[in-house]
Amino acid sequence: MNTIFLKSRREIDRMRRAGLLVTEAHRIVESMIQPGITTAELDQAVEALFEKHHAKPLFKGFPGPVPFPAVCCISVNDEVVHGIPGDRVLQEGDIVSVDTGCKLNGWCGDSAWSYPVGQVDAQKQKLLEVGEAALLLAIEQVEHCQMWSEVAARLAEFIEKNGCSSVEDFVGHGIGQEMHEDPQVPHFVDKTTLENDFELRPGLVIAIEPMVNAGTKRVTITEDHWTVVTLDGKPSVHFEHTVAITPDGAEILTPRASELAKRGIKGEFQENG
Repeated sequence: MNTIFLKSRREIDRMRRAGLLVTEAHRIVESMIQPGITTAELDQAVEALFEKHHAKPLFKGFPGPVPFPAVCCISVNDEVVHGIPGDRVLQEGDIVSVDTGCKLNGWCGDSAWSYPVGQVDAQKQKLLEVGEAALLLAIEQVEHCQMWSEVAARLAEFIEKNGCSSVEDFVGHGIGQEMHEDPQVPHFVDKTTLENDFELRPGLVIAIEPMVNAGTKRVTITEDHWTVVTLDGKPSVHFEHTVAITPDGAEILTPRASELAKRGIKGEFQENG
């Protein structure tokens, strides 16, 4: 049985501050991504940002067979999620998924995005487009559906119609004062989805994060105990926003810096902004 904590307007506003710091992390990452940079360098830049603003990284030290060692999960090409940053050098034509989150003044923000490294081939470009469109479709449908399973069904249908597959081993989640809260937020429909369905109502804050593969949905975990890869070696993408449902509709709490710029809002994180 899910124990879902609905947030007040004031609490959502506090979550937005954490979300905007995650937005800034992605702005920095996107500006740095190019052939020749290492995944560790990206991670170090985000860690420095969080330290500057006295924010607690959500991922570093996260428990598992071994504690997760970094503030970002950075997954390249056939790596789906939970890639460990290190001395891997990004190459022209790679795609890299960066997932990060922080707790600021007691509230959490969490977002993932997948980026091309230079020019990518047609398969990877389509995958990037499908993954991003899938996330935006889900957020749009939140405003038109009563139950999450309706959104998940439309999301899965969209991904399949575009010749891709939805990873079913990992799901999104509720988020608030903790990174992982109820409910679980799958981007596909199965028996468990229907048994644990939940109503989309004001005050609900969820991390929506479709993981989309170019080939099979089947995945496996590598020997580092964290990195998830596709079973067929084909590329994968991961897109995620923290989203609040309000009386006025769905509100993205981790907006892209480019979207803020379109609205005339300065992209850089402002301590009191």
